[in-house]
Amino acid sequence: MNLIYIGDIVNTHGIKGEVRILSDFKYKKDVFKKGNYVYVGYDKDKLKLNSYRVHKNFDMVTFEGINNINDVLMYKGDHVYINRDEYNFDGILYEDVVGLDVLVDNNKIGEVESIMKSSAHPILVIKTSKKKHLVPFIDEFVKNVDLDKKEVIIEVIDGLIDED
Repeated sequence: MNLIYIGDIVNTHGIKGEVRILSDFKYKKDVFKKGNYVYVGYDKDKLKLNSYRVHKNFDMVTFEGINNINDVLMYKGDHVYINRDEYNFDGILYEDVVGLDVLVDNNKIGEVESIMKSSAHPILVIKTSKKKHLVPFIDEFVKNVDLDKKEVIIEVIDGLIDED
């Protein structure tokens, strides 16, 4: 199973087993649909979604066969995952970019170590031989992401990548 973290169950809502999920997952509208499965907690309990709605900045869901607050209290504070193999997303997941080679002018300078989230846009953390560099994951800097070739092509401006 290829699990991807999509959010956290932060609380319950009401007495009928509804939970509040805090998620900034890019494709959550594709994931939070009745009949889809999520995996919750340390043991990755497989739960089938019964309903979904948005309330304030929370994703509110109920699970099939659970209609009592006492049955979901144990999930409060747990991580929520999806199985990547069950979905085909129209676009790139950040998890797919981690580990790819980074090229500037057809020369490998390092690899993507992680992706940081910020309020404005995601940021690539690129590990080179000497240090780490932060590059905004936006079209102005990231020109191409090729998952087949396992490479990210970036355009560098003065001061963005400085090995000195």
